[in-house]
Amino acid sequence: MLYPKNFEEKVGFDKVREKIKAHCLSDLGREKSANMKFSSSPDFIRMLIDQVKEFKEILDMEENFPMEHCINVRAALEKIRVEGQYMEQEEAFNLRLNQSTIRNILSFLKQKKSEGKYPGLYKLSRNVTVYPYITDRIDQILNNKGEIKDHASPELKRLRHEIASKETGVSARIDRIFKQLKQQGVVQEEASLAIREGRSVIPVETRMKRKISGVVQDESASGKTVYIEPTEIVEINNQLKELRYEVRREIIRIMVELANDLRPYIDELLQTNDFLGTIDFIRAKALFARDIHADKPAIVNHPHIRWNNAIHPLLYLNLKKENREVMPLDIALDNQKQRILVISGPNAGGKSVCLTTTGLIQYMFQCGMLVPVKPGSEMGIFKKLFINIGDDQSIENDLSTYSSHLVNMKNFIRHADDHSLILIDEFGAGTEPILGGAIAESILDRLNKKYALGLITTHYSNLKHFASSQEGIENGAMLFDTDKMSPLYQLTIGEPGSSFAFEIAKKIGLPKDVLDHASTKVGKQHINFDKNLKDIIRDKRYWEKKRQSIKEKEKKLDRMLNDYEGELESAQKMKKEVKKQAQEEAKALLDQANKKIENTIRQIRESQAEKEKTRQARQDIEKYKEQAIQNPKDQKIEKKLATLKNQKKKFAVRQEAPAETQEKPQKEKPLQKGDKVRLKDRDAVGEVMDVNDKSLLVAFGNMITTIDKDQLERISNKEYQKETRHLGTGASSQNFDMTRRKMDFRPELDIRGTRADEGLQRVKDFIDEAIMLNAGRVRILHGKGNGILRELVRNYLSAIDVVKHYRDEHVEYGGSGITVVEFDA
Repeated sequence: MLYPKNFEEKVGFDKVREKIKAHCLSDLGREKSANMKFSSSPDFIRMLIDQVKEFKEILDMEENFPMEHCINVRAALEKIRVEGQYMEQEEAFNLRLNQSTIRNILSFLKQKKSEGKYPGLYKLSRNVTVYPYITDRIDQILNNKGEIKDHASPELKRLRHEIASKETGVSARIDRIFKQLKQQGVVQEEASLAIREGRSVIPVETRMKRKISGVVQDESASGKTVYIEPTEIVEINNQLKELRYEVRREIIRIMVELANDLRPYIDELLQTNDFLGTIDFIRAKALFARDIHADKPAIVNHPHIRWNNAIHPLLYLNLKKENREVMPLDIALDNQKQRILVISGPNAGGKSVCLTTTGLIQYMFQCGMLVPVKPGSEMGIFKKLFINIGDDQSIENDLSTYSSHLVNMKNFIRHADDHSLILIDEFGAGTEPILGGAIAESILDRLNKKYALGLITTHYSNLKHFASSQEGIENGAMLFDTDKMSPLYQLTIGEPGSSFAFEIAKKIGLPKDVLDHASTKVGKQHINFDKNLKDIIRDKRYWEKKRQSIKEKEKKLDRMLNDYEGELESAQKMKKEVKKQAQEEAKALLDQANKKIENTIRQIRESQAEKEKTRQARQDIEKYKEQAIQNPKDQKIEKKLATLKNQKKKFAVRQEAPAETQEKPQKEKPLQKGDKVRLKDRDAVGEVMDVNDKSLLVAFGNMITTIDKDQLERISNKEYQKETRHLGTGASSQNFDMTRRKMDFRPELDIRGTRADEGLQRVKDFIDEAIMLNAGRVRILHGKGNGILRELVRNYLSAIDVVKHYRDEHVEYGGSGITVVEFDA
């Protein structure tokens, strides 16, 4: 039950209905929008809301839902119920498109059902059947442009062939006549043939028309030119006209035959047509839900309201255009302690908006729509909705504003029960305050005893006192900024609100003596009561700000803690990877050293300590020694180096060759920072990092050490590059750089607000880095907007072979504004 009859207009649902109609693709969907009704069946409401929620997920997650041709064919189908009636070509073609779209929708839902998606929409489609015979039969007659095919029947093919032949003959004859008339000067040189009523005609000046034998078919607006059909082609044109009539009759015969074939399927076709309209309607509701950021709340079967951050959808859309925000409301009503909420506060403070927000959201919900409340909200089911808001005075019925208000209260008391939601604005207003307040208090008591739920706004102090003393009734207040003297549009529950009448009057500029005189009229007791209310509101707002500040700081600390824990986990993981890699490299190096030692011993033994062979073996050992020095912390490598030194001493004793003479060193320029050097009698090469009096700071690969100057010799850059390639120091440096880049890499890129070319270049660099560092999964934040960045990013990702998959982020974490990219392992 809804009261009054114009309940939808009172809460603004008529405007919501129009916005949903605007999202529909067909008059079928718009028709269903117009017929949308309030329901009190929990199961039916759940079914409708699940369908809209699933379609909203399709809009957010899918890109190829098939709604190409949403066409209503009901009128054409109803027409051919009558024997002898037929569809026009356009109507038959629309039926073909209609059935094709429905078949694609059924196929889509069936495929997604196998993936465990959209069960509610699939259930809606289970009883819908599309017959391939229908589309095949239409395809026999119409081409893909909706035109009748030549071979739709043998007779039609013959007639069109004959028409084409005669038209060719007519064209040739009239061209010949036209040229002759030009040569004779009857027709001007710049003139050209024309068509009038389907006939080829020759434009001739009026003064020359007697020189041509034929029929005048038309003349120009000025009367200076006439259009003549030559006599010798008049008969042929008449034949063509008759042939075209025959073609039209044959087409009608074909379409009548098609109607006869389709007639047995009319009921099934109407059912599928209705299904298409339902899908269009659900899609429109889902689009509106996306516009207002609506979602599915928790649903309970009994009257109940517990809403978190509820917003008025129409007010949200209007303020969004001005880049302003709607203040959300937290509202709670139940059948136990808080059935009726009495809201007080200043004028223009948002009391009426709170009331209409409650009525509109509840009505939308029970019409099967998603509603703009935050997760954790709970919606109950009411069987009756009542509202009293605005001016319902009637001259015809001789009702004043207060009289109409009392008529509404009479109906509320008569019909209200524990399954009712009652919304009353400016309760008791419109008559003498003391008497009106007393009547309002009595009505409120009766409604409370009927266990009705509701929201009531008022300025009357007696109602505030009554609410604080009665079980089941709770006070509420719209907050007011006493410093700025402006409303905050925030609802708080538990304490009544002040009307701030004197403060607002003072701000407007009423004389102080007038206000002082008014204060004496009201009485000290009332003034103190109102003052205490203001103090309570001020203190509550102060502590609310404190609580909010602490809450925000706790959230910030939690985020920082999570970030630190994540970084620590990543560092520990990286440490394990680096350690494992180092161990593997050390093991490989030791294995190579063992083999080299064995090979060196074998060479020396075979050469019987021959000088050149021994020297070459020593040099090979020195090379592996330098490689081992790059990881001096590994105890196994240090032990192996000691073994190498002992082997070197043993083989040196066995050398029999005389000592080599050394040339006197040539006087050369002292070593400087940046010079390339080699350890004398060794293959270890490095770069001078710093110069002291007797020693140098030299970098050998990744190892930096201090060494005496007389142990080094200068080499050229070319020699240095050759030796570093040979010893593999470049690879070690690369490994070190890769390790550092892995530790610095973050698997998320934000390109919101960038230009298209700049954003795409950043994405390319980011993806290259991720591939090189073997990242398994990354996220790209591009925002929603007009979808330009999103399209550019996805076009680029589709061309990358190692990209395994990309998709929208989950709707709770950003939806289509974020692309998640996964790479091949």
